[in-house]
Amino acid sequence: MRFLTQQKIVLASGNRGKVAEFQALLRDCNIVPQSELGVVECEETGASFVENAILKARNAALQSGLPALADDSGLVVDVLDGAPGVISARYAGVGATDQDNINKLLRALGGVKDNQRTARFVCVLVYMRHADDPCPIIAQASWEGCIVDTALGENGFGYDSVFWVAEQQCTAAQLSPEIKNTLSHRRQALTMLITLLKNNRI
Repeated sequence: MRFLTQQKIVLASGNRGKVAEFQALLRDCNIVPQSELGVVECEETGASFVENAILKARNAALQSGLPALADDSGLVVDVLDGAPGVISARYAGVGATDQDNINKLLRALGGVKDNQRTARFVCVLVYMRHADDPCPIIAQASWEGCIVDTALGENGFGYDSVFWVAEQQCTAAQLSPEIKNTLSHRRQALTMLITLLKNNRI
C-alpha cells in the first residue's frame, strides 16, 4: 500500500510526545513532522476532536503540498461532562505544562469518589490526500480508564501519569512505550485508519 511504503506524509503535530509515538507506530513510513517543513500550526477552533483534526490536516497539507496525517486527541472525564476534552492540552490555560493541566484536573475531581472517576483518552485521526480533499479519511478510537489522585510513572506525556489502566494495574505512564503502543487510543485509531486506507486503495 502506497500509504505505508512510498509516500512522504506530513504529520500535523508539533507535540514531541505524539511525534515520537507516531514514528514508533509507523516506523516503516516516511512520516515527517510539520515542524521540519516549516509548517505554521493552525488555531484549533473546532468544537470537537474531528473538527480540529480536519483543520490541522488541511493546514499541514496546504503549507507543505504533501498528504497530511493529523491527530486530535484528549482526555474525556465523565463526571466533568467530558472536560478537559478538546482543550486537554491547554486545560489550565494557553502555554500550560502537563503538570499544570494535571493539577487543575485533580482539583476539579477533589472529593469525587473512585468509582465516579471514569475517563477515556480519545483519538481522532484524519488523513487528507491534499488540502482540498473533499473526502478525508477519518478514524476514531478510545482507551478506557479512570483518574487516580497521585501521579505515578515517568513514561508518556500529558495525563498519562494519572490515567489508570485497570487491565495492567498501573498508570499509562508506568507502561513501557512498547506496551502502551499496543493498547493506546492512538494505536487503535491508527489500526482503524490503515484498514480504511486499504479499503479506499490509498
